[in-house]
Amino acid sequence: MIPIDLSQLQGKYVYLELLADSHVAELRALARDPRIWEYTKTLLVNDTYDAQFDRYIAAAFDERNTGMQVSFVMRDAATGAVMGMTRYYRIEPAMKRLSIGYTWYVPEYWGKVHNKECKYLLLRYAFETLGYQRVEFEVAHQNERSQKAVQKIGGVQEAVLRKHGLHADGSIRHTVVFSIIDDEWPEVKAKLERLL
Repeated sequence: MIPIDLSQLQGKYVYLELLADSHVAELRALARDPRIWEYTKTLLVNDTYDAQFDRYIAAAFDERNTGMQVSFVMRDAATGAVMGMTRYYRIEPAMKRLSIGYTWYVPEYWGKVHNKECKYLLLRYAFETLGYQRVEFEVAHQNERSQKAVQKIGGVQEAVLRKHGLHADGSIRHTVVFSIIDDEWPEVKAKLERLL
């Protein structure tokens, strides 16, 4: 697993914690809103929600144990309230790249400053602490809100992977791929710091 110094993942509006067993019950309760999962490949619907959520969390722990990803719980710095989750995933130290995703917030935090700061903290850590050269984001083609959010923080659209997967409801998912590279980071960082 990549080294994580949580002291570098604390901001004015949000701070990150490594996913732990102690978070699971609260996350399960918060994530029940079906709007959160509308564009995901993860099936979380109310009639079988608990079992599906348990599999989702178990996969996060399993992949962390193999070094494939690191899951974070996001908290509101002002209140301490859990806002959702995000991950570093597809971590490739030899290639100096990783992806940020699997991000979900409870709807009351949608469109607020918290996501910008969370991405700022994760990007800064990837580029400045880990020394990575590339960070990727993958977004479902229908999820215009998330695409705009990635573009607002400086993500450059590189491709659309056609018929890249299926949504939980079986509909076709095309995946829009964005990236930020180390050469762009100083400008992206300055922009994000102005926004924050």
